Amino acid sequence: MEFLRSHDKLAALMPSVSRMAALQKDCGTALPAMFAQCAVLQFEAGQLVIAVPSTALAARLKQQLPKFQDELLRRGWQVTAIRLKVQVSKIVEKPRKAAKTPLSTQALTAFDDLNNGLEDSPRNQALKGALSALLRHQHGK
Repeated sequence: MEFLRSHDKLAALMPSVSRMAALQKDCGTALPAMFAQCAVLQFEAGQLVIAVPSTALAARLKQQLPKFQDELLRRGWQVTAIRLKVQVSKIVEKPRKAAKTPLSTQALTAFDDLNNGLEDSPRNQALKGALSALLRHQHGK
């Protein structure tokens, strides 16, 4: 906090940040179970915009909006309208490395037989090329 206060431009944002944090807290108190996954995006001119992680939660929250707005008014927030904005957060997973299991001798023999048994025609060239590359790659190991 001290760092933010020491910088002129950041210090100017402190009242807005504090206000949004207080609104977020009051929203969480007004709708504790439902609001846990939501976030206040914007609050200007009485218009409150809330980020909701799913359409299902937005539908349930929409039913509670009149009571929610009344509770915020009771807490001193001059909310004239509430808009819900569905924002599905991305779940970031580490990419899994594919397990490289070598092909069995039987499998390699079957691919070799297929490659040798295919007619040399323009229609088969891509498949024959892929089979040859696979066999070269497997024999190279």
